[in-house]
Amino acid sequence: MAGNPPTDDPIQDAPSVTAPQHAAAGLPAIAHSLRMAHEQMGVRRTALTLLKVNQKNGFDCPGCAWPEPDKRHAAEFCENGAKAVAEEATLRRVTPDFFAAHSVADLAGRSGYWLGQQGRLTHPMYLAEGATTYEPVTWERAFDIVAEELQALATPDEAVFYTSGRTSNEAAFLYQLFAREFGTNNLPDCSNMCHESSGSALTETIGIGKGSVLLDDLYKADLIIVAGQNPGTNHPRMLSALEKAKRGGTRIITVNPLPEAGLERFKNPQNARGLAAGGTALTDLFLQIRLGGDQALFRLLNRLILETEGAVDTAFVDEHTHGFEDFAHAARTADWDETLHATGLRREEIETALRMVLDSRRVIVCWAMGLTQHKHAVPTIKEVVNFLLLRGNIGRPGAGVCPVRGHSNVQGDRTMGIFERPAPAFLDALEKEFGFTPPREHGLDVVRAIRALRDGQAKVFFAMGGNFVSATPDTDVTEAAVRRARLTVHVSTKLNRSHVITGARALILPTLGRTERDRQQAGDQFVTVEDSMGMVHASRGRLEPASPQLLSEPAIVCRLARRTLGEASPTPWEDFERDYATIRDRIARVIPGFEDFNARVARPGGFTLPHAPRDARRFPTATGKANFSATPVEYPRVPEGRLLLQTLRSHDQYNTTIYGLDDRYRGIKNGRRVVLLHPDDARERGLADGAYADLVSEWTDGTERRAPGFRVVHYPTTRGCAAAYYPETNVLVPLDHTADTSNTPASKSVVIRLEPATASAAASAAADSGR
Repeated sequence: MAGNPPTDDPIQDAPSVTAPQHAAAGLPAIAHSLRMAHEQMGVRRTALTLLKVNQKNGFDCPGCAWPEPDKRHAAEFCENGAKAVAEEATLRRVTPDFFAAHSVADLAGRSGYWLGQQGRLTHPMYLAEGATTYEPVTWERAFDIVAEELQALATPDEAVFYTSGRTSNEAAFLYQLFAREFGTNNLPDCSNMCHESSGSALTETIGIGKGSVLLDDLYKADLIIVAGQNPGTNHPRMLSALEKAKRGGTRIITVNPLPEAGLERFKNPQNARGLAAGGTALTDLFLQIRLGGDQALFRLLNRLILETEGAVDTAFVDEHTHGFEDFAHAARTADWDETLHATGLRREEIETALRMVLDSRRVIVCWAMGLTQHKHAVPTIKEVVNFLLLRGNIGRPGAGVCPVRGHSNVQGDRTMGIFERPAPAFLDALEKEFGFTPPREHGLDVVRAIRALRDGQAKVFFAMGGNFVSATPDTDVTEAAVRRARLTVHVSTKLNRSHVITGARALILPTLGRTERDRQQAGDQFVTVEDSMGMVHASRGRLEPASPQLLSEPAIVCRLARRTLGEASPTPWEDFERDYATIRDRIARVIPGFEDFNARVARPGGFTLPHAPRDARRFPTATGKANFSATPVEYPRVPEGRLLLQTLRSHDQYNTTIYGLDDRYRGIKNGRRVVLLHPDDARERGLADGAYADLVSEWTDGTERRAPGFRVVHYPTTRGCAAAYYPETNVLVPLDHTADTSNTPASKSVVIRLEPATASAAASAAADSGR
């Protein structure tokens, strides 16, 4: 039998700490995966479920968006994938009796970890205005409540329709269709908070906001640069791909402020080399960069390439690019001393990296939030594109841009139209197919949606998945903004903090998970997802639903649309709910690349979406070519005595979902409220390992934000840099501290000071540890 959920909320600021590890996975990963799976699902359910994860006839892992190889292992999942499945397929249940026993105020005082460990939601729940507890409600009444509030708005733009990345293609397409037929483009999503900077930079430079490589390209590369990313925790199956590339002769440069165990050595638990031998050393060169110094590094590399005779692919540059002269003029001004200051690197390290680049014909650059969540994130990614364009490394096998998306199907949601700034061609196609006039005015992204709620300009907040309150910056401001709403609605599988920070009224609508069978009038249904490399494939759940009261996400959208829009709607919502194939038929007629959708996705493994730069070296930009950029070099300036903080995940965490309280590879056990400091930085501040400190962020407008009671951990991070987990540190990031152009919260470059705190004061802050 699966274990019971915790009844006590554990203290999270007093971990045991050991030295960080230098290898990832291996037997400990297997043991940890199975222990968590057995605790949540029991032995039999674990075996039945995990063997279907990421299989061609199974379901897509609800964790990360890393693609699957064509030939798949019987256990095609990683440690964190097993945790994600166990959390969803858990035998624990959150019933109406649970809500009767716990007031909203009680639940709001619990940590995010404790809330998530209670189990699956089983019934629609309603919090009436002035009520202190949620009560069960029928689906019909729930849809009436939402429809009444939406219909009472002065304008459709007073509603916000948020989406998490786990939503399927079919549900996402219906969701944006409903919002636009209702009359608004207020469709913020989790991309706004993670890879929006990638999309902004890539759309401007190569014409499409997606990566240009496929999985096989990694195996053909001469050199892979992994910048601002920790695949050992965030995308563990990527390590298998890097191992295969390395065994084929690929070299790897890692650029990161923290040494990450997975990129040092990978002990693949799927083969003897990983289990019995020493595994595979992955990184050939580790550039331990200062936070935010990546643009300066790539700018100097670009100058050095320009100065090396024969290094530039002049034929490619002449035929396929625009803006080279302006870029080259800017690049030639790159200064060694300034670059060394910005990056914290030594000259010989950069020269070694240059030699590796010049020795490589096919180069891939992979990145994640370590590049995208800075104020200058978009110029940084443009400089990465410059670096690749110089040597013709886009549109060549084994080369290209590889932004590694986080949540499963976050890329697919955007492809389906979940975007506050839709392209006119997409809206034209919707209008032609469905016979209504979509709104053309741009809607609200995440940060602007919070402002609108704060200022009373948005009154209904509807979330399709996710944990909005915990995922967003400026925690106190965000929570106050959400509380101003007339109605908040969350379509969810499990309890989280967003359910207890509510508007005047609130609804929790429980939905099917990826692991569960989806039965509709036309029979068992499947949904589709798009991975981080543009592959689209089917996902079929096998388990019986956690409760007979659950509805699928497509069913929820269809029923809400019928109730809100009424008989005047030209959209066949009942047909869509009855048979998802009818949704895919419409997607095929609206979205390029999905032609003959139903037939193509029926093939095992699915199909690849077209990508003009990759497939034909055709760049659909305003100039018709790939665009070089000449933006000024930026990097964070940190006042004397201050540090630069990055927020990050622990190993027992996926986004805001906390699986456990350990960060095994970093040597943290049974705690989350920690701050990682270089020992010399800590000693300069009189902070011994094990001391407690308050983190205080400082801003140019003179304001400060405080996160109290963090246990200091001496750690080999870059001098002048610190790291701590989110969502605990989201309170330190102001709503307006965002990346230029993309408006992504700049959570990787927060100037802080540390103030000593007593252990008792730190312990009193533990109740806030999940917020």
